[in-house]
Parts: sequence; structure tokens; C-alpha cells
Amino acid sequence: MSDTSPAPTPRRARVRAPELIGEGGWLNTGDKQYTLADLRGRIVILDFWTFCCINCLHVLDELRELEESHRDTVVIIGVHSPKFVHEAEHQAVVDAVERYGVEHPVLDDPQLATWKQYAVRAWPTLVVIDPEGYVVAQHAGEGHAHAIARLVEELEAEHEAKGTLRRGDGPYVPPEPEPTALRFPGKALRLPSGTFLVSDTTRHQLVELAEDAETVLRRIGSGERGFADGPAAEAAFSEPQGLALLEDGSVVVADTVNHALRRLDPATGEVTTSAGTGRQWWQGSPTSGPAREIDLSSPWDVAVFGGKVWIAMAGVHQLWTWDPVGGTVAVAAGTTNEGLVDGPAAEAWFAQPSGLAATADRLWLADSETSALRWVDLDGHVHTAVGTGLFDFGHRDGAAAQALLQHPLGVTALPDGSVAVSDTYNHALRRYDPATGEVTTLATDLREPSDAVLAGDDIVVVESARHRLTRLRLPEEAVRVESVAHRTRRAATEVAPGRLRLDVIFQAPSGQKLDLRYGPSTRLLVSSTPPELLLKGEGPDTDLSRDLELNPAVTEGVLHVSAMAASCDDDPANEYPACHVHQQDWGVPVRLAEGGADRLPLVLAGMDEEAGEAGEV
Repeated sequence: MSDTSPAPTPRRARVRAPELIGEGGWLNTGDKQYTLADLRGRIVILDFWTFCCINCLHVLDELRELEESHRDTVVIIGVHSPKFVHEAEHQAVVDAVERYGVEHPVLDDPQLATWKQYAVRAWPTLVVIDPEGYVVAQHAGEGHAHAIARLVEELEAEHEAKGTLRRGDGPYVPPEPEPTALRFPGKALRLPSGTFLVSDTTRHQLVELAEDAETVLRRIGSGERGFADGPAAEAAFSEPQGLALLEDGSVVVADTVNHALRRLDPATGEVTTSAGTGRQWWQGSPTSGPAREIDLSSPWDVAVFGGKVWIAMAGVHQLWTWDPVGGTVAVAAGTTNEGLVDGPAAEAWFAQPSGLAATADRLWLADSETSALRWVDLDGHVHTAVGTGLFDFGHRDGAAAQALLQHPLGVTALPDGSVAVSDTYNHALRRYDPATGEVTTLATDLREPSDAVLAGDDIVVVESARHRLTRLRLPEEAVRVESVAHRTRRAATEVAPGRLRLDVIFQAPSGQKLDLRYGPSTRLLVSSTPPELLLKGEGPDTDLSRDLELNPAVTEGVLHVSAMAASCDDDPANEYPACHVHQQDWGVPVRLAEGGADRLPLVLAGMDEEAGEAGEV
């Protein structure tokens, strides 16, 4: 007699989940404080995120479908773990939770207490806890929703059979909506009529304001998150951001979460789609071709430069172009690696470009994650005016080489050839003068300024977190402020000088296997800041483990690690299995010290048997 009983569930590592602690307390729970014991019987997914991080915002969107389809068994908890000083402010976290439509409880962890308990090393990281309170999986980076959904189904079946699954309503309590005309506006554009068009990001609309920058004339978009063309009342956006005026009088819109460029006819209010498919671009996808057939990734701003529309493609740390005449898109600059590297367009590195402004001979850009002001010349070379890298930021005026910004999102060309920078996390408007190389402060006490536009002798600033446009007179002289410098809040990992074993841990998610059809399915790229930190081991290779040699003469720095692995669904009955790319970039601050670690493990995807080991560093 054949055995028809179901195959046993594979054994998972049993690692007790540490308690959830955070000085900032809980959001989206109706002021109730929770412990893991309160959630026993539910499948808990911890999403370690920070609101500056585009990859974290991608994960928020990836989790929406899982959150809805398993609402009675799964509780998603965002653990907000700040990188920038501003992100440690509680009100800033409250604002971000509303701004990005987070519909689950969030633990505000400004001191990274829970981050450290779970040995997290990268934003974003997802941790799955079973109904009995044990960690069963950990995934760094984005693109893991498919694997986690399969794991959730396995856990539901396993714990339903054991009697340890508890169904019911979750702890999420939505906040009361605020009755403001705008809600977290992103970017603004002055139309030829003198009115202002504003991307009302959180309400998924465009709003036209009168010349006073206050009176609402009309709204474009249904106000519901969606992706639909049509007349003003029926069109749908998803967190729109950048706006640019084309020669024919139409407006191109960076429809960020729809991964698309939309086109608005201001005369009729009609909205159409010009570029993008609505799907997010992944490694291996085409990067040029007919605009409506190519995937984009979180376009954040747009500007007309050199006859084409340039796109700040924040989601992949690149600049792309769209040709409205030819109807094509293509990569213009950047490698998809995250960092600050100047040079020819094809070799440059960016970190979440989020603001663009064009002059006759330069395309200025706010490179937010490096807290940098950068520019592209007519020959396609990339230059940095202000900023040093991913982990240095602050508010410091003076010579550009010493000046500091903090996560700027906007840049505006001024009539005298200088540029104004919406220095978002410093709540300031800054000015850089290429003629003198000096950075000054134009205004302070703004609340998360994300863009600014000229209006005669005035500059109108988008105060995103005050939900309004603010008109300022351009001063003849800037106001100097006291200098403040910061480095990222993450503690450095102490490592021994000399040989360091780097292991990127990858385990194909349940139901998948490595894709070896076309050769190696993994890739590892390593570099460092400063470059002198690495004596050996930099560059690309296909092995996810590598021996590095650290320079004893360099006491501290940052290891930049980019890993990628491809896996496919392991189903012999499926002739065309779905394949998935897992990618993560780490910037690991290290301090060289005798007796420090000689091994650095980083978890790319899957944890199971590696769980305890990954938590040792």
C-alpha cells in the first residue's frame, strides 16, 4: 500500500525572536504598546526600514498585497531604524508613516535597539517570526515578497495543524485624516499662466494653485492610488513627484510608485502614459527601447536638457532619458551601484537621485543618499559640487569641499548662475555658487523642503511636511548658520587588520533553486571608501565568498558590497518557471582593531540554518 501522506515540512532553525523595543514607541496602534507575546499565534513580519531609503519604499509597496491577502493571520510591523539624524525625530517618523501610506503598526526605534538585537546590517531587511515566536527567515533587500508569501502559506498550514495559529483582526488602527488642501506635496512647476502645478503626493493627485500659491483651482486625478489614463476626474496616480514643462505646453509627470511617466494636457486635464509599463525594473530587464515597453524604477524627478527629458531614476541610482519625439527611453548615466563616483556617464555612481534642474550647459541633480549636489555636463561627464559620500552629512556653510547637506531632494537654477538646494533633512534652503565655490544658507525653519520654483523676484518653496507652498524673497546675501556635521548613526563593525573573510549568505527561498542555465547565477562586487582601505579583494566576481585584505594603516572606512543571485521556481511540471533576482547593496562602516572579527557574514536571502551565525557579528 503506497504512502499518500503529505511530505513533512522541512525543519527550520529554532531561534527565539528578541523582544521589540524602541524609545519612540508605537504608531498606527491607537497608542497601544505591544510585545511579541501579544502577537503570539500570528505570523509576524518585521520590516526594518528608514524613510530616506528608496529600496525600503519599494518593500512597503511589495508588502501591500501580502498584507491584504493574509490580513487575518499575518501582522506586519515596520521597525523604523534611522540613518540620518532627522529620521530619528519622532514627528518625522509620524509624517513618513502617513506620507507613504503605511497601513500596519510601526515601532519607532531611534536608537537602533531592535535593529541591533536582530543583527540587521542593511536597509531594508525582512524578518519572519512564526506563531510560536521563533525567527524562521531573514531577507535583506527588496524583491522577496514572492518567497515570503510561499513561506506564509507553509506556516499557516503547519500551525493550523498544530493548533498554534490564531486568526483575527490585527493591531492596526488608522490615524485620523487631516483636512489640509495639500498633503505632503512633492514637487512644483510654474505654468506659463503664472499658476502653480503641484504633485500632491500622498493624495495621489496633481493640484493647480492660483498665483497666490494657496487657492486651489482644480485637482487632477481621482485621489485614489491607481494607474489609469483619462480625464482629470478619472485618471489615477500613485505618489506622483516630479513635473516638467514640454515645448508643446504639456507636462510630464514622474508617477513614482507606478514606475511610469505620465503626460498631462493642462488645457483639457487629460492624462496619458508616455513611458513605463507599471512594473518595476529589475536587473536583467531591458534598459532601452520603446518607452511604453520598458520597465522603470521609481522615477522621482524630470527635467528637459539637451532636447530630451532626463529622469532621476531613484530606484536604480541612475539617470535615464525619454525622447518625446522618438518615443524611446534609455539609460543616460550610472551603473546601478549606489555611491558617489564621478567620471564618464557609463562609469558614474549615484545614490538615489531625487531632484533635477537644467541650465544651458549643465544638468544639476540632488543626489539624496550621498547628501550631494552634482551635475552632468554636455559631454555626459558627471561631477560633484558638494558632498563626500553615503555616510557624511550635516549643515555646514563655506567652501564646497567642506560644506555639508543632509538628504536634499530638490535643486533649482537661479538667474545668476547659482543654484538653490532644497536641503530637506536640514529644513533649509541652501545656495551653491559655481563662480566662488561657496555654499550659503538662504532660509531655515522650513519643514522638509522638497522643491522650489522661481516666481519673479521670489522663490516658492514646497514645504512638504507643512503641506504648503511658502513664498520667500531671494535675499542679496545668504544667512550663515552654525556648522553641524554628522556621520550615519550605524555603529562601525570592529574588524581585524589584514585578512577578512567576506561571506554573502544566500539560500534560495523555499520552492526555488539557483538558476544555472546560463552559467554562474551569482555576482559579488566589492569596493571601499577610502579606496586605500582595501589592499586586496576589490572588484567583481561570481563567488559570493571572498578573502579581503585590509590596510592596517587605514583605521576606519566603509566596505561597499553589492551582491546578486538568481533563482527560479523549482517545479519540474512547469516548462517555463518564473525566475527571480535577489540583489542587495551594503555600505558597512568598519573600524580596524586588534582582536576584531576576521569574518564578515552578510545575509542576502534565506536564513534558516545560518540564522544564529548571521547574528554573531
